[in-house]
This record gives sequence, C-alpha cells and structure tokens, in this order.
Amino acid sequence: MNIWVDADACPVVIKEILYRAANRTKIMTTLVANKSLRVPVSPYIKSLEVPKGFDVADNRIVQELVAGDLVITADIPLAAQVIAKQAHALNPRGEFYSTANIAERLAMRNFMEELRASGVETSGPSVFNHSDRQQFAAELDRFLAQVRPNKHA
Repeated sequence: MNIWVDADACPVVIKEILYRAANRTKIMTTLVANKSLRVPVSPYIKSLEVPKGFDVADNRIVQELVAGDLVITADIPLAAQVIAKQAHALNPRGEFYSTANIAERLAMRNFMEELRASGVETSGPSVFNHSDRQQFAAELDRFLAQVRPNKHA
C-alpha cells in the first residue's frame, strides 16, 4: 500500500502528520503537486512535481494508484475516481469518502457550483482548525492500524 497526497491544497499540518506516519509505518508516501515541494529526507517520503494545468496532479494520482492505496484529498471528483479504483480517499478534515457517501458529496458539490455560476454567493469551507487536525490524525491512525495490524501505527 502507498499513500498519495493531493498536495497543492493540503494544509501544512496535515503534511507533517503524514510525514511522521510514513516514517513510523514505513509506508511510501508521495506528495503530488504542480510546484516543487520540500519534503523531509526519508526513504518513505517523496514529492512528484507535475506540469501546471487543470487536474494534472489528480490525473497523475489516479494513473499511479492501485487498489488498496490511500489518497489524501479534499477534491471530491478525485475521491470519486479513487473509490472507483477500489482505493481509499481521506480528506484533510478526517472524513473518509466511500461508495456510500461519494454520490451525495458529488451532487452537493455540483449543486454549489451551479449556485455560484448563477451569481449566488456561497460560503466556502469553514476554517481549518485544531479539531480538524485531530480528527484527521485519529482517522489516519485507525486506518493504518487496520491495514498493518502487525505493525505499530
């Protein structure tokens, strides 16, 4: 199993949690972004720079991942593609996307886009806070403990 990170918009505190988890669990973690990223020196952490462009990073993640991998993303269409490939998608706020909730999330995202396109002002996501960070860390640890039961996660 590998961890893939949609890194362009991933909060720094989430990346730091992922760096520690990669080293602790020895799971290869790849941050994909359309700009150069500084990552800690580790045999388990690497960055992959892709060309700038709409969905280039997302497409690369989908191309590279295999069933069972974990993708960290807040991008709902990317999460839908990840789930379609029998992989796992976790957003930076600690919510797993699943076959049970992805259709609803896509529908809501599309509805909000339609509202914005028609001129309706909508609020964006709430400010990322300490509770979100804790929720992410807890869900990540729980997931890693399940996929690596013989290792300390």
